[in-house]
Amino acid sequence: MTVEPGGIWRATRTPDGPGVQHLIQTRTHIEMRSWGPGATWLADQLPSLIGMNDDDSDFDPTGLLGTLRQRVRGLRIPRTDAVWEALVPAIIEQKVTGIEARESFSYLHHTLSELAPSPPEGPRLLLPLDPKVIAGTPAHAFMRCNIERKRADTIRRCAFYARRIEETIDMSIHDARRRLGALPGVGEWTIAEVGIRALGDADAVSVGDYHLKNWVSWNLAGRPRGSDNEMLELLEPYRPHRGRTVLLVQHGGSAPPKYGARMTIQQRW
Repeated sequence: MTVEPGGIWRATRTPDGPGVQHLIQTRTHIEMRSWGPGATWLADQLPSLIGMNDDDSDFDPTGLLGTLRQRVRGLRIPRTDAVWEALVPAIIEQKVTGIEARESFSYLHHTLSELAPSPPEGPRLLLPLDPKVIAGTPAHAFMRCNIERKRADTIRRCAFYARRIEETIDMSIHDARRRLGALPGVGEWTIAEVGIRALGDADAVSVGDYHLKNWVSWNLAGRPRGSDNEMLELLEPYRPHRGRTVLLVQHGGSAPPKYGARMTIQQRW
């Protein structure tokens, strides 16, 4: 995906094949054009992608959260229906800094992916990784991308079950979480990240995140640092909108004080 003054360009894989879409936001609506074998599927999926199907009618917070909701009015949870596409970067992000994850993700794509069917006037975009290619890539090849054997094996294993993984788009959120959790190496944090990105899971909470617990603790309890258990306790009254609450805190709240040790960036290639 790339963001330009004229809109957002996105390449993806659909059940009908690869596709590229160009989204342009005006003052009153969103326009979209699409290309490739997946063009029709992308057009049909657009309402979910831009959050039109996100239902927050039973979410009516008061106090600080009510203020934050007004501050970031219009916040919606989108749904890409591209589970494999969301799962790979979530696995790469496990236990490393965002900088490291982005570099590994980019290097992996430029090494193993192919160009998307973009129009002449559009940017040159790479498609998300093909699970068939990943399943056949030896684990040692991931070392060049600074991805150690454990995460590499998890990605390759998920690639082997990509079809079963994509079936989660037709499941309830509960059943989708259970299927994803059956994959070795895919834990609670990864399931939540995939749920909020691909499945529109408004209750997804990324337990184990390095920063998230502090954001929630600072904004909802006034404590600069918190634990995962304390975060879950503070979010419990907002179930089944805990993920939505986290987004309100992150986009409308204030950042917790920064002090103490930071995560160490490992040696890069």
